[in-house]
Amino acid sequence: MSSVQPCSTGDDDRRPPLNDLLAIARHGLGLKLKRLPSWLFYDERGSALFERICEQPEYYLTRCEVALMDEHAASIADSLGSEVRLVEYGSGSGLKTRMLLREMHDPVSYVPVEISPAPLNESVRRLALEFPQLPLQPLCADFSKPLRLPIPPRAPRRTVLYFPGSTIGNFEARDAVDLLRKMRNEMGDAGGILIGVDLKKDVAQMEAAYNDRAGVTAEFTLNMLARLNREIGSDFDLSAFHHHARYNPMAGRIETHIVSSREQQVKIGSSKVGFRADEVIQVEYSCKYSLEDFAALAEKAGLAVMRTWLDPQRMFSVQYLVRASAVAR
Repeated sequence: MSSVQPCSTGDDDRRPPLNDLLAIARHGLGLKLKRLPSWLFYDERGSALFERICEQPEYYLTRCEVALMDEHAASIADSLGSEVRLVEYGSGSGLKTRMLLREMHDPVSYVPVEISPAPLNESVRRLALEFPQLPLQPLCADFSKPLRLPIPPRAPRRTVLYFPGSTIGNFEARDAVDLLRKMRNEMGDAGGILIGVDLKKDVAQMEAAYNDRAGVTAEFTLNMLARLNREIGSDFDLSAFHHHARYNPMAGRIETHIVSSREQQVKIGSSKVGFRADEVIQVEYSCKYSLEDFAALAEKAGLAVMRTWLDPQRMFSVQYLVRASAVAR
């Protein structure tokens, strides 16, 4: 029978108090260049929409990463070694995780960290059926904050933080370095980070991934406003805003905005926020890297790239990072 601990939350629960969410919205929409944090995407509906995005034909990222794992999961597991505690940031549906866990050697436990409770619980339920002997220790938390990891059932040889997808690209360079430093602390001296990194490629191909013809990404983006309407009582008219995502070659990233279609005012708490026609709310960055770019970023966090695996089309990478001092020895 699988050992599944109850989903722990502690101080890192994803749901901020109502007043905090209101303060976040007021602050971000009060800036000269309006912005809202991308974690607002991931309520229950947003998480379900993201799973649909991953199924769209234009969204190459998931397809390439699954192809990579299909070809290299055994090699990756060999590089991680035996008796690993695997901690996954943003566990989602767990498809790539299952591919990795099937190849791992005597894993000590699996700790999925997910901001949205419903996908976390569903993922753990499925994993418990497929891996009945694997201790599962779900943690409902915001992985960008310091984590209090559950005590493992036995001492692991190392802790490996698994960060699949291309979520590291959602952080600006300075914030990405800060997150990697935090991960370095959480993995311990002998640990490592297994991370998905999307690579620079044809601009049209990158932009299409964030502007699918079915409009799922646009619905996902505008769901952020629907969440604010529901949770803090704002009155965004979703038909008066639209999704816009384009590649910025100077910054090396896809920039996603919510654009006001007309001049309007929106209630946020007890006050109103004005929007000009075509005024934008910046909601997400998706940075793209060359292998050299990412190695330099990791170095700033005191990490070094030990191994890199590429998908057959060489559009996506999974990289294994360790402490720079461990490579220097």
